[in-house]
Amino acid sequence: MRLLALFALATFAVGCGYQIGESCIVDTDCSADGSRVCDETEPSGYCTILGCDYNTCPDNSECVRFYTGSFANQPCDYQTEDASGGSNDMCTYDEECSLAGQCVPRAAEIRYCMATCSSNGDCRDGYECRHYDTDMGSNGGFEPGTMQEDGGEVVLAPGDKDNTSTQGFCAPTQASGS
Repeated sequence: MRLLALFALATFAVGCGYQIGESCIVDTDCSADGSRVCDETEPSGYCTILGCDYNTCPDNSECVRFYTGSFANQPCDYQTEDASGGSNDMCTYDEECSLAGQCVPRAAEIRYCMATCSSNGDCRDGYECRHYDTDMGSNGGFEPGTMQEDGGEVVLAPGDKDNTSTQGFCAPTQASGS
């Protein structure tokens, strides 16, 4: 009987664990086997998987790329870059065109699994649902809360481009949209 109780407890413990996007303090809050980490730089921590790729994140999450640093490089058009055999390309081979319309070094990219969402209500307190938007705001730039304005780009299947049907992801709320 003891063995059965111990087995049930062990099975329950293995089934426990935080989902991508949950708060955490240390890595073991996210997984006991080390497959997930706690990004302590995010408010109240953020359970994630580093170094993901298209279609490699668990259910209810997606792979999102961010660029480390701030770049004021060559401007580019995200929608046309790499689209017509290179005739409209502004970025070099070691750069890619970000949603913000800047050529950024590929080496500056870091990827995380992020919780998916459709609206801010799908995210925990202190986080917003960052989505792709095609409309410029009244100020001539993208609105706060968009991938283009506040950062992050969903890693899509090769050859696909972000569009308004791209799933949003939960990211820390930006205080001023900058």
